[in-house]
Amino acid sequence: MTEGTDARKIDRGGTGGCPVDHGSDGLWRIRGYAAARAVLRSTDTVQAGLGVETVEKMPASIRRPVLYRDGPEHREHRRQTARYFTPRRVDEAYRPIMHQVADEQVAQLRRTGRAHLADLSFNLAIEVASAVIGLTDSRPGLRERLERFFPEEFGEPGFTSLNGLYWVFRQLRNWSAIYLADVRPAIRSRRARRRDDVISHLLDEGCSAAEILGECITFAAAGMVTTREFVNLAAWHLFTDPELRERYTGAAEQDRLALLHELLRLEPVIDNLWRRTTAPVELPGAEPIPAGELVAVALPDTNTDPEVAGADPTALCPREAAYGLSFGDGAHKCPGANIAILETDVFLQELFALPVRMESPPRVSINGATGAYELRGLVVALDRG
Repeated sequence: MTEGTDARKIDRGGTGGCPVDHGSDGLWRIRGYAAARAVLRSTDTVQAGLGVETVEKMPASIRRPVLYRDGPEHREHRRQTARYFTPRRVDEAYRPIMHQVADEQVAQLRRTGRAHLADLSFNLAIEVASAVIGLTDSRPGLRERLERFFPEEFGEPGFTSLNGLYWVFRQLRNWSAIYLADVRPAIRSRRARRRDDVISHLLDEGCSAAEILGECITFAAAGMVTTREFVNLAAWHLFTDPELRERYTGAAEQDRLALLHELLRLEPVIDNLWRRTTAPVELPGAEPIPAGELVAVALPDTNTDPEVAGADPTALCPREAAYGLSFGDGAHKCPGANIAILETDVFLQELFALPVRMESPPRVSINGATGAYELRGLVVALDRG
C-alpha cells in the first residue's frame, strides 16, 4: 500500500464533508461510518428510495416485496429465508452451479476469442440467482428480458405526456414478459412439486402470482444486475494492475475474497442507501434525526471514513474481516452478500487462468434511477499465440 494512493477507478467522492449534514433541501446526508451504521441498524427507520413511493400505491391486499417491508413482518420473512443464504448453503448448493456457469462462459470465450465481459458476467449472475430464486423453467431469452426491464436510462412513467405513457406501456410490457416467460412456468412447476428454493417457500406462504413476480424482480435487481457490475469492476482493476492480478490469482480463497470485499468497499455499486425515520434516531456524536425525515447514507463516504478506514482510506488494503457498508447493514442488509462475492471469485479465477487481456476498457455511466455505476464495453480477448 502506497501512502496517499487512491485506488478507485470511478470518482464518486468520499473522505470529505461532515459526518452528518442536514441540508437546506431538508435531506439528511450521512457520511460518517458510525452514524451510518446507527441509521441502518435503527428500528425507527423504514426503507426509502428504489421506487418505494410507487409500491406504496399498490392495493393493501397485495403483499409488498421484502425489500419494501419493515418491522416484525420483514424480520420474520428474513428469518424464514435465511437458510437459502448461509455460508454452508452457498458452499454446498451454489458453488457447483457457479463453477458450471463459469465454465460455460469461459468456453464461449475460448470459442469466439473475444467477448464483452458485461455479457459473460450477466449470464453468470442470472444463472446463479435463478437457482436461488427458483427461476429454472424459463423460456429462452431471460437475459434480453432483464436488459429491457433494467435499461441503462429510465424514464418517468405517467399519464399526462406521451413520454410518460410510453414508459407506462413499456414497463407493463416488461413485467408481463417476465411473468409469462419466467415466473409463471416456475410457479406451475412448483405447484406440482415443491423445490428447495425461494419460489417454493413463497407458495408455502400463500403468496399470489403477482406477489411472487414482485419478489422475483426484486431479487433480479439485487442478485443479477449489481453482481454484473461488480464483476466488471473487479476485472477492470485486475487487468490494469499486474501486481494486483498476480497477487489475486496466486492467493488462497480466503485472501481472494478479502481482496474482493476491499474492492467493493472502495467502489460500492450503489451510491446511496435511503431511509425515512419513523421516530427520532439517535446518532453518535451528533444531534438526533427527527421523525419523518428522509436520510441518504452516502456509501462512497462512509466506506472511506478515515475514522475507521485509516489515514489512507482510498488505498487498496485488504483486511481480515470484511469492512464497509456496500451490502448495507441492519434489517435490510443484503442476504446474498456471500453469494455475490463467491461467484465473482469463481468466475474471475476461471477467466484469469486463460491468456486473457483487456482489449478495450469499460465505458462508465451512472444510472439516474438507482445511482449505480454501469460498466459497458469492456472487451476481453484471448492471446492465441
